[in-house]
Amino acid sequence: MPTVSVIIPHYNDPVRLDRCLTALAAQDYPADQVEIVVADNGSPLPPGELERIVAGRARIVIAHEKGAGPARNTGVAASNGRVLAFTDADCLPEPGWISAGVAALDRADFAGGHMVVMIERNDGAPRTGAEAFETVFAFNNRQYVEEKGFSVTANLFCERRVFDAVGPFRNGVSEDLDWCVRARQAGYAITYAADATVAHPARADWPQLLHKWKRLNVEAFNLQKGRPLGRLRWAVRSFALPLSIAPHAVQVMRSGALADDGERRRAIATLVRLRLWRFADSWALLMGGGQ
Repeated sequence: MPTVSVIIPHYNDPVRLDRCLTALAAQDYPADQVEIVVADNGSPLPPGELERIVAGRARIVIAHEKGAGPARNTGVAASNGRVLAFTDADCLPEPGWISAGVAALDRADFAGGHMVVMIERNDGAPRTGAEAFETVFAFNNRQYVEEKGFSVTANLFCERRVFDAVGPFRNGVSEDLDWCVRARQAGYAITYAADATVAHPARADWPQLLHKWKRLNVEAFNLQKGRPLGRLRWAVRSFALPLSIAPHAVQVMRSGALADDGERRRAIATLVRLRLWRFADSWALLMGGGQ
């Protein structure tokens, strides 16, 4: 069985990192074939706190360049496994995650696994608008892999030889999409690993959801603006955002993932609010040139 290096970027989220490492300790892949590398982005934690959280379950390396992509690159450089398995500090891989991801590499050169959205609260309260929205729309990695040819980096597997050939993640762009596009352009094939499951927490409220999309919009624009006709495609996509509300509202109403009509109404309200915000922000980026 190939050796596997699990790469986890981390910044100031020790509680979730602890849960992630606990989930990785329960993997059914042989433990002596797995190393876990936590690439910390300079978390402002008390001295020794990160080492206490990791507690021998992983190796810590310091990524001095800010950003999840540079942190992943630092982790890869410090790792030794033949297979690279990427996830995030706030994620919970299921016990068969590594085994299923490694098996998928028999079918293709790199693979994206199954993502599920989890609600971290256990108070029994109905989903907020942000939680309901993300339950329906976030992390549809099967669609990303099978229709768009990329995987989120919260659940990505590749052999080291592929990563070395494609090159590191780039900062300031949609790093997962950018890396996977470069991999496919280099002739490497992607597959979907349906049994390699990772749970990712939903954003709890509107400020958290907005913070996420501010970053994603800038990264997506930075990726597009240098491509041929990239600005034109961005403008067309921006015009389509308000038009997408109606069909996606129907998708919310038909979703069996939400508990009741109250959650569906809150999801639709968040959908409308976010799409209109993205429309305005996308045009501001186009007029201002991005960041």
